[in-house]
Amino acid sequence: MTNKLINFTKDGQKIILNYQDQPLELTILTPEIIRVFQDRGNASNSYAIEGDKKIKTDFDIEDKGDHTEITTEKLIVKAYDDKKIDVYDEKGDPLIMDYRGTRTPIDRQMDKEHLKLAESEGHDVKKLLGMHDENYYEIIKTLASDEQFYGLGDKTGFLNKRHYAYDNWNTDNPDPQVESFTRLYKSIPILLGIKNGHPYGIFFDNTYRNHIDLGKESNNYYYYSAVDGNVDYYIIGGDSLKEVITNYTYLTGRVPMPQKWALGYQQSRWGYSVSQKQVEKIAENLRKYDLPCDVLHLDIDYMDGYRVFTWRKDTYEAPEDFIKKMRKLGFRIITIIDPGVKKDDGYKIYQEGLEKGYFVKAPDGTVYVNEVWPGDAVFPDFGRKQVREWWAKNCKYLVDLGVSGIWDDMNEPASFRGEVPEDVVFHNEDEKTTHRKMHNVYGHNMAKATYEGLKKYSGKRPFVITRAAYAGTQKFSTVWTGDNQSLWAHVQMMIPQLCNLGMSGFGFAGTDIGGFGADTTPELLTRWIEGALFSPLYRNHADRGTRSQEPWVFGEPTLSIYRKYLKLRYRFVPYLYDEFYRESKTGLPIMRPLVLNYENDPHVYNMNDEYMVGEDILTAPVVQEGQTERAVYLPEGEWIDFWNGVEYSGKNTILADAPIDKLPLFIRKNAILPWGKEVSHISDEPDKTMTFRVFGDKVKYTHYQDNGLDFNYQNGEYNLYDVEVADGHVKIKLAYQGYAHEYQQIIVKLADREVVFDYCDGEYVEK
Repeated sequence: MTNKLINFTKDGQKIILNYQDQPLELTILTPEIIRVFQDRGNASNSYAIEGDKKIKTDFDIEDKGDHTEITTEKLIVKAYDDKKIDVYDEKGDPLIMDYRGTRTPIDRQMDKEHLKLAESEGHDVKKLLGMHDENYYEIIKTLASDEQFYGLGDKTGFLNKRHYAYDNWNTDNPDPQVESFTRLYKSIPILLGIKNGHPYGIFFDNTYRNHIDLGKESNNYYYYSAVDGNVDYYIIGGDSLKEVITNYTYLTGRVPMPQKWALGYQQSRWGYSVSQKQVEKIAENLRKYDLPCDVLHLDIDYMDGYRVFTWRKDTYEAPEDFIKKMRKLGFRIITIIDPGVKKDDGYKIYQEGLEKGYFVKAPDGTVYVNEVWPGDAVFPDFGRKQVREWWAKNCKYLVDLGVSGIWDDMNEPASFRGEVPEDVVFHNEDEKTTHRKMHNVYGHNMAKATYEGLKKYSGKRPFVITRAAYAGTQKFSTVWTGDNQSLWAHVQMMIPQLCNLGMSGFGFAGTDIGGFGADTTPELLTRWIEGALFSPLYRNHADRGTRSQEPWVFGEPTLSIYRKYLKLRYRFVPYLYDEFYRESKTGLPIMRPLVLNYENDPHVYNMNDEYMVGEDILTAPVVQEGQTERAVYLPEGEWIDFWNGVEYSGKNTILADAPIDKLPLFIRKNAILPWGKEVSHISDEPDKTMTFRVFGDKVKYTHYQDNGLDFNYQNGEYNLYDVEVADGHVKIKLAYQGYAHEYQQIIVKLADREVVFDYCDGEYVEK
């Protein structure tokens, strides 16, 4: 029976399509963003989107007889009977088309054992058997033969998600991550598509367990399903894939400017922090072996019996003195924090949370208890503003000791006595709800609370790392891909994971270099530190009980090669910092796949082993054991080999020499790179000089400078420098001046000479 579209009404930029059963709402937020919403009885607040994103937008709406047509400057939406919605760009090119056929689930004859296995892998068994409950819904879209898919955060597998299916249910799975995993620690349901060369995005804003099939089940359609919640998704247009991402990050937020030292190298291992002496020994060796490093991470064993917001006294002196000692050596300390609060009547955090009712509860009204590292533990109800404020206030303890950042872990939430049951009582702000609804935003809310605490009590730009996340968490935290392993498959997977995270809004991300679990090898560690050279979060982290993976453990040549790439990383920090400035304006990631810059080149749709940094740098890491040369695809344009200056024409595949100490690295011709000093760590003191390296002969570049620490840049305290090279002439201009620490000297390195400028009376004068 047809569900007729009877008529429509307008309320400002909201259009209510009145169907026979119930209405469907379309809200025009911008010319390129339209929300599709159907109220199914759930609260409609969003954790991903903060504030009113609606801007005044002109649109037309017309009854066309067989459909209603809504037109903005950039999108055309046609609404038909049966709630079928088709979306086109302004030229009439199809983008997102509802499927008119019937879903044909994959036929699986399942006995009890197979059902058990499917359930353990996270599959919705009811769905597999066609036994959907009344709250379940699905949205099915037509799949074009050449449609490509990206995004969805750091799902395992390859860059292009076509032919695969995934679940969004934040999960701590200790098994080695492989491409058949349907879920990891994060739920970031932004789907980026390219259909017949035309880009689009769909953001599904639903925190309940949901599933997305991108042509695994059928070549005719892709579909999204959720076990509960409202129908709530956003159509996102744009003239390019870059514009779609810019529009998506306008909606969900952009990575804020980090403190500059956060772009330095970071060293970590579970086990270092069991005693002050061990941490000091690591610091001593890093300096002894001339390995630049800015950060040491302390894992859970720095705490007193794994009690959060405590510091053990048996193997540490006064922690504030220890942190000061490390700071004098150029190291900042980052401490881990888990959400599980030890059940201990003599423990202040537990007592206070209990008295104020801040912990989640079992359905019978008692405080819910599970087991994590401290043993029996309870869980803060981060969906409540009062609980987030309480958590933020507790962060003051660490800030006052001198800690520079906080690493939020185990916040899926992970638990040792089985997953937290779905009926445990949580809060969605003031509304009582269940774990079923709040699970996927638990880590998001914890990260937000941690961010607010660091911001309030330090006054600096917060440095937060979180393992679990939801769409929009990028506003509060950097992320890493979780507990990977020392496997070649995982260094290979690093590139598509970080590239898809970047396109999903998470521009500040990294992996555990060398691998967290299992045992690394000298070659694997070397190729990982090379391949991750431009990953914004540059951290080596390992599990206790695994082979130590500090570079000096392996002797030569591993140590020298590792040192070479750490030193090179610091040379590139000013460029990375510039890219963060650009990202804060556009939402475009620092580390990105080639398809983002060259979306009209089919050669790069499935490019899994190369990546770009901004628009100017291309690197092709070696990710195969024993390989000493590799094919490198260079896209359109002219490219310069970073190591020897040889020029290559683009749209071409070359064979690059890649011995163990060489990362194939290319610079786009007519690019300028700010070039940092060789340092052991990043100083808080402003740089007095800056060097720019020129690759080509006609180029312009804008460089950003601020104090690299606090929020003063938001009040205009920053400088912008324009560097221009043409016909052998160099010009330097201070295009915007708001920061009172201008470079006193700027050096521009051309292919054949250096040009030096001194700052004099507000201008840069060539010497």
